[in-house]
Amino acid sequence: MLLRADQLEAQLARSLAPLYLIHGDEPLLALEAADAVRAAARQRGFAEREVLFVQQRFDWSAFVQATESLSLFGARKLVDLRLPTAKPGTEGGEALQRYAARPNPELVLLVSMPRPEGSGWWKSGWFTALDAAGVVVEAKPVLRAHLPAWIGARLARQGQRAPHEVLEYLAERVEGNLLAAHQEVQKLGLLAPQGMLAMEQVAGAVANVARFEFEVLAEALYAGEFAHYCRALDGLRGEGESPAALAWRLGEELVTLLRIRQGMSAGRRLDQLFAEHRVWRAAQPRAEKALRRLAPARLQQAVRQLARIERQSKGVGAGDPWDGLMRLGLELIDGTEGARQVA
Repeated sequence: MLLRADQLEAQLARSLAPLYLIHGDEPLLALEAADAVRAAARQRGFAEREVLFVQQRFDWSAFVQATESLSLFGARKLVDLRLPTAKPGTEGGEALQRYAARPNPELVLLVSMPRPEGSGWWKSGWFTALDAAGVVVEAKPVLRAHLPAWIGARLARQGQRAPHEVLEYLAERVEGNLLAAHQEVQKLGLLAPQGMLAMEQVAGAVANVARFEFEVLAEALYAGEFAHYCRALDGLRGEGESPAALAWRLGEELVTLLRIRQGMSAGRRLDQLFAEHRVWRAAQPRAEKALRRLAPARLQQAVRQLARIERQSKGVGAGDPWDGLMRLGLELIDGTEGARQVA
């Protein structure tokens, strides 16, 4: 069964298929589709999850073992198979075909991959076998003509509405970048009230974030350069940037780092974790600096601190959010060096 990403929710509400294959050119929709399958499996009692990341020289016997063996505690499980190249190879293709012919009723198989390159890939034996045995979800980019409606539906999920001209304004800003559209909608949920949104509210809430300044801010924070962090923070404040938006963006980055840290503690490879959490190549050196400097306990404390700063920005809780962002930098960066650079 072939579905679009926006049809998956209805299918999951009806039933849970034995296997799902998610592929496509739109990373946000692919990630959300995979999250929806995982959530539906948990709700139906598939409590355990085993992740297999297919790289060069992957041992496909690990896949066979994962799909044949049951939990020691008798729990049903989800096998989460990642194919970053969309090419399982001969051995992998045969293993997938064999499994599709006789799925294990005690597990759900979730296969995630980008859209394969070239033509005719949908005729391959392993792909047609998975299609016949389960559900194939294609995460296609949202066309420009459909983008205002897509944004409107996302706003409705958080109790907000907007007239057509506002949706067009947002669509013009984020055309070609669905992740940016998702982030703008989330930002509106944070900064604007529920109900009908006016153009003035939206234009103010989603005013261009100084991307370069934010990158400088994050780079300085992770590298332990307090003077640079202060300059970038002052620059963003001078441009009228919202402290709530900054806290939200920093919080997303720190939560990702914390999850990567947890994966490293479990013995997983850093390149696998970067791919899984979509840390793009350009951002990986910055992330590595932070992972070397910041312990998990410090990351957890910083995430809690940023949540307080968001509340302060909304007028909930005492304190100035800009002071909070400054203290955050001071506490995440070595205190002695920070004091020396500020002096």
